[in-house]
Amino acid sequence: MAPRRESYHQLTLSFFNLFSPSFLLATMANSSLLPLIVLLLFSAITAKKTDLPSPPLSLDYYAKSCPRFHDILQKVVVPKQASTPTTAAATLRLFFHDCMVGGCDASVLIASNAYNKAERDQDINESLAGDGFDIVTRVKTALEIECPGVVSCSDILAIATRDLVIQVGGPHYEIKLGRKDGLESKASNVEGRLGRANMTMDNIIHIFESHGYTTREMVVLMGGGHTIGFAHCKEFESRLFGPESDPSVHPKLAERLKAMCANSSSDPTISAFLDPISAGNFDNMIFKNLLNGLGVLGTDQAMASNPRTRPFVEEYARDSVVFFRDFARAMEKTSVYQVKTGKQGEVRRRCDAFNNLKTA
Repeated sequence: MAPRRESYHQLTLSFFNLFSPSFLLATMANSSLLPLIVLLLFSAITAKKTDLPSPPLSLDYYAKSCPRFHDILQKVVVPKQASTPTTAAATLRLFFHDCMVGGCDASVLIASNAYNKAERDQDINESLAGDGFDIVTRVKTALEIECPGVVSCSDILAIATRDLVIQVGGPHYEIKLGRKDGLESKASNVEGRLGRANMTMDNIIHIFESHGYTTREMVVLMGGGHTIGFAHCKEFESRLFGPESDPSVHPKLAERLKAMCANSSSDPTISAFLDPISAGNFDNMIFKNLLNGLGVLGTDQAMASNPRTRPFVEEYARDSVVFFRDFARAMEKTSVYQVKTGKQGEVRRRCDAFNNLKTA
């Protein structure tokens, strides 16, 4: 619905209706009050004009300002995924970690500087793979040549994520555009807004609920993110090498992961795909895996045993159509979470730095 625009005459009437007839008569009789009433009237009219809502997001936001936006993005994204198959998983995780901390505003892309420790340097974000950051940087560089200062980094991240999900077999979903890049990125804002691998399922459900998600949406987003995802050994090795191994890990999977992570102390970059059966393909296999004890992360495996989440795991395991439908809906919901528009943000010249470098 378009914002209501009142005429000057309507604004004048609504303003004068605020005052009693006796006040207005006194004003007319005392000319010294006229400047005051004029000033108040001007302030009321100005407020009406400046308080109009920011332009909404739209599917064709760049139709005139950068008409080749999607073509340019595709020319970067498609070959990148083909040459580096982990790009889709890295970008999807990066997108989610961005949106859950202050909204989808590309704040996770900001690099720390002498004035500010940014989100990406909080410990939970240190494992974010470089391929996600790289794809956004490449697209931004290409777009700045075509239409400088027009396309936000947050829009690039949202669309690149969607296109990469489709490229690896996932569902199409709509992404409205027009986000502005946020003006704040603080590591201190991260804690409590993202789930950790050592949390209980109730803790993770609570975190998702605090962002407005249902338990069903939590399951579909975690499963969808992890069907093409990967994790470093430190995120699950306590299930393997602790004083007591986790009995929920399938013995053959435990054996495989132990061999893979044997040297992780000297090489912390060693990682494993979270779907050991169909890694790299966006499908519902991860839910089938969880029902067979093949969850790499403890929090993933817990979804198959917790009574609040198991029914959804079972449903998505047997019906990929429902899984794709629910994932698409949840991603559309995520993509507009606490977005900035208008003067709430900016279009960064480069994605890892605010236009005002001292902005925190």
